[in-house]
Amino acid sequence: MEIKSDHRLTKKEYIILGSMLFGLFFGAGNLIFPIHLGQISGGNWIPATIGFLLSAVVLPLCAILAIAMTESDSMYHLARPVGHYFALFFLIFTHASLGLLIATPRTATVTFEMAIQPFLQKGQMQMGLLIFSAIYFLITYLLSRRPQKITDYVGKLLNPALLLLLATAFITAFLIKGDGSILAASTHATAATANLSNGFLQGYNTMDALAGLGFGVTIVAALGFFGVNTAKRRSQDVAKVGALSMGLEAIVYIFLIALGVISLQFTKTTANGGPAFNAIMTHYTGLIGTGLLGAMTLLACLTSCIGLVSSLSQDLGKRFPKIGFGKFLIATCFGSFLISNFGLNQIIALSSPILMLLYPLAIALIILGMLHPFIGKQPAIYKATIGLTLIPAILDAIHALPPFLGNLGFFKAIDTFALHYIPLFSISMDFVPFMLIGLIGGTIYAKLAGKPLRTPAGELD
Repeated sequence: MEIKSDHRLTKKEYIILGSMLFGLFFGAGNLIFPIHLGQISGGNWIPATIGFLLSAVVLPLCAILAIAMTESDSMYHLARPVGHYFALFFLIFTHASLGLLIATPRTATVTFEMAIQPFLQKGQMQMGLLIFSAIYFLITYLLSRRPQKITDYVGKLLNPALLLLLATAFITAFLIKGDGSILAASTHATAATANLSNGFLQGYNTMDALAGLGFGVTIVAALGFFGVNTAKRRSQDVAKVGALSMGLEAIVYIFLIALGVISLQFTKTTANGGPAFNAIMTHYTGLIGTGLLGAMTLLACLTSCIGLVSSLSQDLGKRFPKIGFGKFLIATCFGSFLISNFGLNQIIALSSPILMLLYPLAIALIILGMLHPFIGKQPAIYKATIGLTLIPAILDAIHALPPFLGNLGFFKAIDTFALHYIPLFSISMDFVPFMLIGLIGGTIYAKLAGKPLRTPAGELD
């Protein structure tokens, strides 16, 4: 039976697609970083949570909408008005971070540390990680070979099980144990601004705004399989599906951050949320909690990993058709397997400067995409905005370098200069004024120069 091009999704289809998108987003960092934020913010968890939700929920939703509103078939086309070379750099570097260097290997290492490592002896760790990561990425490859099946695998099977496991943890802590009273007693509102900005920056670690630029293509493709093909209907459905999935994710984040705050009553602050989550589950459910946490982590990380490697392979497969989706998928899974064996701590340590470089650029592109009805794809506006945003992005990346690099004379001098002369640099929000100046200045220039704000379709391909 032929599906009409203006097919309207049913409530069931909205739920399936929303569940799929939630599962694609909710992976390794989405479990451990909210817990960690709750621990380090303590009684100031409310402003920290608001900041975290802005960067880990609102930005990813806007990223999906930007892809849909600009009718881009990849983040390359979203960035194309800046120039071919920048768009290619942004596509490759972002996907490399998501699907190869950071996020995808991290899904395997987080799962190993939280689900497998507690059952191994110290001398078995490296071999255990090698064997586990090989099996993990083999399963990822097998489930990702047919992108049209992602809706079934993630939306109908894996994700509902994850939500059930999360609900069990929350019910145990807040209803059965009644520890919500501890949360209320410890809440205060000092240093709200600092915690708001810190929560916003902590949300970078989820990498969801970057993932949204990749998953936007996946969700649009999924809508196509359901028969939604017209641009207007697609944008409307993306907004509804995104709001459903990200609203659910926001609820989960709030509960996870609250668990992190409560955990300070019975465990110390940890370097990341993994050990803290183990302590939380052990405290509330004993030995059962270890198995429950392992299953929860595996489901969250596997669903996210499938989305990451699929979106990378789809985007690069379109950009380099001679290589194609299949070969990129094999290369991505194998490369992620190799990098995952360096271990979680090393991956997290090296991810910060990359995220501090990419996130301001991604935020600027997302905002430009959301403004598409008003500015189109006018190159002058895109180039001015991204060009100025790139300056603080590079400075923030230098500031976040590991000590063995950051303490070198050249980088230390740049960091000291920026700290004294660049507004908002100390809280890593210096990209905001630069971005706004570029956006406003670029728009004024385009208006004065008589440049059209509605670039004809296909002109920038």
